[in-house]
Amino acid sequence: DKTAFHRSQTLGYRNGYAVVRRPTVGIGGERLQVNQLSQAELDELANKAPVLTYGQPKQAPPAEFIPAHVAFDKKVLKFDAYFQEDVPISSEEHYRIRQVKIYYYLEDDSMSVVEPVVENSGIPQGKLIKRQRIAKNDVGDHYHWKDLNRGINITIYGKTFRIVDCDQFTQVYLESQGIELNPPEKMALDPYTELRKQPLRKYVTPSDFDQLKQFLTFDKQVLRFYAIWDDTDSMFGECRTYIIHYYLMDGTVEIREVHERNDGRDPFPLLMNRQRMPKVLTENAKNFPQCVLEISDQEVLEWYTAKDFIVGKPLTILGRSFFIYDCDPFTRQFYKEKFGISDLPRIDVSKQEPPPIKQELPPYNGYGLVEDSAQNCFALIPKAPKKDIVKMLVNDNKVLRYLAALESPIPEDKDRRFIFSYFLATDMISIFEPPVRNSGIIGGKYLGRTKVVKPYSVVENPIYYGPSDFFVGAIIDVFGHRFVILDIDEYVRKYMESNAAQYSPEALSSIQNHVQKQEASAPELENKQAKEEPGMQELESLIDTIQKQLKDYSCKDNIREAFQAHDKEASGYVDREMFFKICESFNVPIDESLVKELIRMCSHGEDRIDYYNFVRAFSN
Repeated sequence: DKTAFHRSQTLGYRNGYAVVRRPTVGIGGERLQVNQLSQAELDELANKAPVLTYGQPKQAPPAEFIPAHVAFDKKVLKFDAYFQEDVPISSEEHYRIRQVKIYYYLEDDSMSVVEPVVENSGIPQGKLIKRQRIAKNDVGDHYHWKDLNRGINITIYGKTFRIVDCDQFTQVYLESQGIELNPPEKMALDPYTELRKQPLRKYVTPSDFDQLKQFLTFDKQVLRFYAIWDDTDSMFGECRTYIIHYYLMDGTVEIREVHERNDGRDPFPLLMNRQRMPKVLTENAKNFPQCVLEISDQEVLEWYTAKDFIVGKPLTILGRSFFIYDCDPFTRQFYKEKFGISDLPRIDVSKQEPPPIKQELPPYNGYGLVEDSAQNCFALIPKAPKKDIVKMLVNDNKVLRYLAALESPIPEDKDRRFIFSYFLATDMISIFEPPVRNSGIIGGKYLGRTKVVKPYSVVENPIYYGPSDFFVGAIIDVFGHRFVILDIDEYVRKYMESNAAQYSPEALSSIQNHVQKQEASAPELENKQAKEEPGMQELESLIDTIQKQLKDYSCKDNIREAFQAHDKEASGYVDREMFFKICESFNVPIDESLVKELIRMCSHGEDRIDYYNFVRAFSN
């Protein structure tokens, strides 16, 4: 008979996982027929919609029902959170940060809060809230996984937990359900726990350096360096020399000043007393009161040693930059044996005097001579430029005179004549224009004594006219006016012959040609006078008579110069019209009978008059 009427179990566990188990025995122990098809083939047949020619197709069987405790079995959401609690009776901590893990079980929507155990914390830790459904409010709602997110606060049984992060499975699950997660936050740390992590004591291994051995080994051994401190960049600064001593016995440094005789400085022997010099200080030593306390090893990371003093390299001590340029023989031997440095040459630090700066003068302003204007740039109270006293004494009252004509397109200026006077003592030039009566031009002083600059010369370095520039036919440019030298006097000719070295061949040849022309015209006058010898006696007597009667005539001396100025060829004759014009300008009494007779005797032909004999009657 059948005795077992129960249903066979359809669930089983394999390796800790729930699996579906199909029963092989039915109610009453009857053996069920085993399906020969696989599960995949059964699913395909169940979902296959048959196509019928007539009628409605059969509906597909519904999907297999899976209960929640199977679908969400062992699927848990994990969140990292912390909460803060006050510590009222402790002097070491005022509040405490406790880090926890919040688990949400999707199987039955229950939650639990677990605090990881910290060794020797003295606080009961572990499971703070056991697994259960937690009420969200007083209405009776419970926390759901939709209420959880990163960066929010949740309150459970009066304690506020701050959720800061979650694991990867929780993030993927919530994002798959359409929940937008907040960015993760940094986990808060407990200050007292961090304090306990630091070591209680900091031990410093004692150094194996033996100061006594160093003292006995290097006693009375000193490294000597010669250095300079270049302080020329600051106001009233200069380049000073010092001697730096490094004592090998204790690593101390001193800086001694080098004084010279009559250097004007107080004779202090030391710039810096013997002491250990720190090279690198700690950060806390910046505000260290060095003026009242000595720096100890706790404030210094590195001290100056012998390897820091090298010839040819700068060194900064007490804010001063020293340059080491030499050392003594013992120091060289020590560096060769200790550090293997054998080439420590002496560096020449003597500064050469800079070349003198050429004084540049401002542009010439046009007032006075360039030399006079330049004196305002040399001194606050200008002085007169230096003169060549020897030249002034040797050439005193020596004047070179020349006859010149003015080159001008104006017709009235063609007959104007000028007398150039060159003063050898001062190299100055003056110009005088003889007045011509009724010419419309006021004669007299044309240019006062001054130096005349040559054209095309530089304004800053002018070149003045000298005696070598004046000769017959030379063109002289005086402040924009061009003059041509027509004649010279006898003193100029003798001066040129005695100083021929300073004249050009052109100037000397022009003078020779001028003299030869005058000598050629002289025999013609002598022959003419010989032919007219019978009338010469009458002419001489007439000249004497006129001189006695007109001895008080005012313009005696200028008549000859006026006639010579119009006689360009120096022939001794002028035309009749010019003769009477000159006589009229000098108020010569030509209406008197004696003067008329003299004009008749001096006439040669109808157009020419011998002004040479005529002028003799009006000269001393």
